Amino acid sequence: MRNAHFRFLMWIAAIVLALAALNAIAAERDYQLPWCAERGGTVEVVLSDGTRADCITATHAIEFDFAPKWAEAIGQALHYAALTGKKPGIVLIVGPDDGRFLERLRATIAAHCLRIDVWEVKK
Repeated sequence: MRNAHFRFLMWIAAIVLALAALNAIAAERDYQLPWCAERGGTVEVVLSDGTRADCITATHAIEFDFAPKWAEAIGQALHYAALTGKKPGIVLIVGPDDGRFLERLRATIAAHCLRIDVWEVKK
C-alpha cells in the first residue's frame, strides 16, 4: 500500500512539472509573438538543419529566452545567424530579480567581441 501511494505521488509530481514546463514555453511565446510582429518578423522559422529560430526579421535571426538561460541564448543566436546569414540577436525576458543575468550576457558578449544585438523585455 505504501509503495502504491509513493508511486501515485511521484506521478502527480511529474504531471505538475510537465505542466510548469508547458507554461514556461507558452509564456515565452507570449513575448515572442508581439515583439516579432512589431518588427515585421516571422516566428518559429524552420532552418535548413531542422532547428527553429524564434524570430527572423529582415536583418536578424533572434533567440528568445528567459534570463536564467542567457548563456544558452548566445549559442542559439549564433547558430541561427550562421544558417541564415543574418545578424544574431537575443531577446532576454527579464524579471525584477534577473538583472544579474542581463549583465552576464552583455559582459560575455563584450569580452569575446561578439556582434550580437540584445534587447530586453520585462516580465
